Amino acid sequence: MARSKKAHGSVTRRGFLKGAATAAAGAAALTNAPIAEAVAAQQSGVPSGSAPAPSAAQIERDAGNVRPPAAPRSGQRAVLRPGSDLMVQVLRDLGVEYVAGNPGSSFEGLQESIINYGNPPNRMPEFITALHEESAVTMAHGYGKATGKPMCALLHGTIGVQHGSMSIYQAYYDRTPALLIAGRDLGFIAAHSANDMAGMVRSFTKWDAQPRTLAESLTAIQRAYNEAITPPCGPTLVVVDIELQKEEARDLKVPAYAAPGITGIDASQAREIARGLLDAQNPRIAVGRLRTVEGVRQAVQLAELVGASTSTSATQGPMSFPQRHPLCGPGASTTYDYALGLEAPAATVSLTGPALSTLLSRDTGNIGFGGIAPGVSRAGGGGGAASGRTIAIDAEASLPAIIEETRRQMTPDRQRVIADRANRHAAANAKARMEELRRALDQKRAGWDASPVSTARIYAELWPLIVNEDWILASPSGFSGGHNAQLWDHNKPYSYLGGQGAGGMGYGAPASVGAALAAKSRGRIVINIQTDGDLNYAPGVLWTAAHHQLPMLTVMHNNRAWHQELMFVEYMCGVRGRGGDRGHIGTTLREPYIDYRSMAAAYGMEAEGPITDPAKLNAALKRGLASVKRGQPYLIDVITEPR
Repeated sequence: MARSKKAHGSVTRRGFLKGAATAAAGAAALTNAPIAEAVAAQQSGVPSGSAPAPSAAQIERDAGNVRPPAAPRSGQRAVLRPGSDLMVQVLRDLGVEYVAGNPGSSFEGLQESIINYGNPPNRMPEFITALHEESAVTMAHGYGKATGKPMCALLHGTIGVQHGSMSIYQAYYDRTPALLIAGRDLGFIAAHSANDMAGMVRSFTKWDAQPRTLAESLTAIQRAYNEAITPPCGPTLVVVDIELQKEEARDLKVPAYAAPGITGIDASQAREIARGLLDAQNPRIAVGRLRTVEGVRQAVQLAELVGASTSTSATQGPMSFPQRHPLCGPGASTTYDYALGLEAPAATVSLTGPALSTLLSRDTGNIGFGGIAPGVSRAGGGGGAASGRTIAIDAEASLPAIIEETRRQMTPDRQRVIADRANRHAAANAKARMEELRRALDQKRAGWDASPVSTARIYAELWPLIVNEDWILASPSGFSGGHNAQLWDHNKPYSYLGGQGAGGMGYGAPASVGAALAAKSRGRIVINIQTDGDLNYAPGVLWTAAHHQLPMLTVMHNNRAWHQELMFVEYMCGVRGRGGDRGHIGTTLREPYIDYRSMAAAYGMEAEGPITDPAKLNAALKRGLASVKRGQPYLIDVITEPR
């Protein structure tokens, strides 16, 4: 996956390198006749209309056997101001911290600029080496959920876009901002390029562009960033030709960036909502997933301003109301006379931003993805439809106007009533929390000393070790029991990042690596309770974590099976009267068992296990956390109960 070109003076760099490649290919034909014969055999008899096989020169270049031209004389450069430098400057101006990619020739100009342009080079953005495009995109997915901001992933041509497509699909379903850049090189391996490369994923991206000029490419990257962070958030894609990356930019300037304007409710609607909250005797605010940390801060501000009890979705995903805030819970009374929903259903009025169904015009093939296109899913939408009025407007963008109007209508008498109500809510919620915790602990004591190790014990042993740390639980917890929901406190916008979006596998480790990229510069640590089947889709991401020294603790939920599928197949065997003796075929990971300690070690990550004695778990967790706090990722293989 490589190639190079660029005009300079009367002899083009493209022509020079083609000549060099041809000469090298000729030499290869003389010194390595079998390769030349194989290439000739490939090229002969190619059916009409088929993609041509790579030429000898292309194979030599792809294998790295062609040397670059001799270095220019002192003080001279072949390209004074490459276009890709300007692209990197755009990313820097946007605040993009990281660009993850698996190296590919179609973006070699851009990669060179990322690692060499600027002072210091390879900072803001920093190039993150991925071993698979699927992992690169999922890193951006995890980073986006942890920060509310896009990370960039590079994709090589048609094959890179297809490698990353499942991860793009997941981020789309999860409404997570991500900036994708695909390189296109029409002059190299034909099968790696296409007229409309973005068309392969258009139905599950929010926006795409294929700029024709260097100037257009700069504005396209800016717009892609803005589209990604504008609701409904999602992945966007810019296809950048190799020639634009290598073009001499001369005096072209990077365009000034303008942040998107996201519309909130109008003044009359803000007055109405503020009046309803202030006039109510027992107002309620339901908070779903907001877009950014600032949105969470404003939701807390509004709840405190009106003394409303709140609900949260912090145990389902990021950017929601703090779970253990004194106002979060059922409150002193569950008879609510005014209920406001912020990206959540509510009985009186709900503010809910645009859904993915607003992007159906991009589904030109009428694929009709379930849960997005109407009438596709067999089951209902779920999630609890609101019985009140829904205003289709972004909740986060609406909060400043509601807060301002609430303050304007506030009186000293109302402030006294609100303070008293807030105190009663806080006392009732604290009591409810303790009762809930006691019930949870009683339930989770079952199997505490058993082997294989209880998943509840993993979460319970971890909590006192991280309670005073700034942590992110980046992996989905549903397959490992979801014990964090009852045992941990989700008080930060990024405490728990939730599930995969579309339920696809291969997500946990790369999403945790993306979250760890966000955590590294912010003094945080990442917890990854990693299911074993999921890790085996893309284990190479462990090397990325080790290489970039990311603060990530991975604890294996190693039940040696795809246990959900095992249960499905065993159930099917039973209802068909065949017995369950063979249900393990194709659903378990045995004969041989996989050694995850050795797997991690092979990728350069410190690891230990397998642990089967629960009494040894706590000491291992302490060792792992000590390593992570030093900036060294760590893996602990634990043989666990099925769920």
